[in-house]
Amino acid sequence: MATYAVGDLQGCLDALQCLLKKVVFDPTHDRLWLVGDLVNRGPQSLETLRFLYGMRESLVCVLGNHDLHLLAAGRNIERLKKGDTLREIIDAPDCADLLDWLRQQKLMHYDEQRNMALVHAGIPPQWSLRKALKCAAEVETALRDDNLLPPFLDGMYGNEPAKWDSELKGITRLRVITNYFTRMRFCTAEGKLDLKSKEGLDSAPPGYKPWFQHKERKTKGLKIIFGHWAALEGNVVEPGISALDTGCVWGGALTLMNVDTGERLSCKCDAHGHVAAEPIAPTLTASSSASIQR
Repeated sequence: MATYAVGDLQGCLDALQCLLKKVVFDPTHDRLWLVGDLVNRGPQSLETLRFLYGMRESLVCVLGNHDLHLLAAGRNIERLKKGDTLREIIDAPDCADLLDWLRQQKLMHYDEQRNMALVHAGIPPQWSLRKALKCAAEVETALRDDNLLPPFLDGMYGNEPAKWDSELKGITRLRVITNYFTRMRFCTAEGKLDLKSKEGLDSAPPGYKPWFQHKERKTKGLKIIFGHWAALEGNVVEPGISALDTGCVWGGALTLMNVDTGERLSCKCDAHGHVAAEPIAPTLTASSSASIQR
């Protein structure tokens, strides 16, 4: 039995199947951890969600911002934006089943035996593991409650409040929790968010750092797997921190990691989110072979 984690799929089903084939993934024994952003922007959002739903007993999944956006658009089609590839899901006959499964997923998964957490964007530096799990549970409860779900999905959009305050209540409280887990890249040591900067590590605004680089981060010692930040290209040197979004939907690659050994495999993608064709080795003719020998 092996456990693998995979980066942001964003509707790139071909790349996921490429990786599962490489590791000879067996859903009856192996487990697959998903860092969120299962859908959107890529070419096969509906097919990806159906594929995952079909193997749901073998998955651990946390939600990303694109997954939450799908849930909101599923209730209000006007939420769809230019460039979204979610309409095919909303129009599908099995949409209700797919979205109901999606809303049951976590914002944060913690494996106690491995002392390892799985999140989409990160954990703010001022939160302990216990605090992070408690806050994630608040949003998970709202997602699973038929009465709380509509106001949460309508109110989750926005960049304010930019910083956590334990006195926050209602939708504003849930919004900042959601932004930490699904949209965060740069923040201050106190957890004030900058949600505009999306480039690499050196693009941090003055006074801000990547969430995992703060020296006083309360989750130091906890292994954390995350996605969301394609500009990192999977390169993070912070001990115990594993970045898996390598931009498959942007012509990069989809990356899969064995969570116990750290071994990584990738499948290259083209500009449309499909698996890139392997270069074909030239066939040597007799004359070309002779010229090489000379």
